[in-house]
Amino acid sequence: MLKDLIAYGHRVRVLDLPRAPVPLHAMAISAGYEQRANEVYSWDGLQRGNAPFLVVQHTLAGRGRLDFAGTAHVLTPGKTMLLSLPHAHRYWLERGQSWEYFWMVLNGREALRLAREAIDAAGPVLTPSQAVVDRLAAACLTLIERPDIQPGEASAATYAALAALYDAAFSGPRAPRPELPVAIGRAIAYVEENLARPVNVERMASVAQMSRAHFVRQFTAAAGIAPSAFLFERRIERVERLLLATDMSVSAIAAATGFANANYLAKAFRRVHGLAPLEYRTQARNAVGA
Repeated sequence: MLKDLIAYGHRVRVLDLPRAPVPLHAMAISAGYEQRANEVYSWDGLQRGNAPFLVVQHTLAGRGRLDFAGTAHVLTPGKTMLLSLPHAHRYWLERGQSWEYFWMVLNGREALRLAREAIDAAGPVLTPSQAVVDRLAAACLTLIERPDIQPGEASAATYAALAALYDAAFSGPRAPRPELPVAIGRAIAYVEENLARPVNVERMASVAQMSRAHFVRQFTAAAGIAPSAFLFERRIERVERLLLATDMSVSAIAAATGFANANYLAKAFRRVHGLAPLEYRTQARNAVGA
C-alpha cells in the first residue's frame, strides 16, 4: 500500500466529520503526505495547545530531527516517529535538508493509551517492518483519499494505524537503549512499582544505596533528567492514562498516583496542562466525538 500512497501524490487533509452520536475512542483529525525542502519547518510539543493528541510520522526520504525530552534522534528513511502531546519535544528540518514523509494526527482515549504504552516500551522512534509500514500507509491513504469518509470508517483506519504501531513497538525490532547503571535502574524500577506510595528522592537514593547528593548527580547524568522531575513526570503520565482510560474520580486517581489529595493533584496537573483533570478528560472525549 505504500506504493499506492506515493502514487496518489502529496496531499494534506483535515477531516471535517459530523459529530458522532456515540463517542469513538480512536479518531483521526488529519493526515497527509508531504515533502519539505530547505524551508523553515519546526514543531514544539509544548506550543500546540492543551488538548491531548498523537502525531504519527513516517520518513520516506531525506531526514528530520527530533529532540525528545533532551534525547536527540535523527529521522531517516524507514523511521516512524510517534509522539503524544502535549510533551516536551521538538521536531524540525535542518537548514539545507529535505524531508519526505506521510503522517497522521490522531486522538481519543484508546489511541492515547496505546501510543503511550508503545512509547514507554520502545521510545518515540520505531523502525517498523515493511509490512507494518504498508499498513500505516494504507490507513493514511484511506484518510486522505476517501472524499465521503464516515466517522466509523475514519475510526477504523485509526485503529488500523494503532494496531500497526502496536506490532512495531511490541513485536518488531527495537532500537537498543543505553544501559543505565544498575543502581539507577533499580531506583527507576522502584518508582515504576510504587507510584501510589509517597516515594521521594531520598527514598530513591536509599534504594540505589547512595547519598542523596551523589544519587542526584548520578541519576541526572545517566537519565538526562533530575530524579524529582522524573518522579513528577511519571506520576503525571499515570494520571493522564487513568483520566483517559478510566472513569475514576480525581480523588481515586490521586491515591493511585502518589499525590496527597485531589486538590494537590489538580494544582500539579494544571501547571502542566493548563487544565483541571476533569476538563482534560472532557476535552479529550469531546474531541473524539466531534
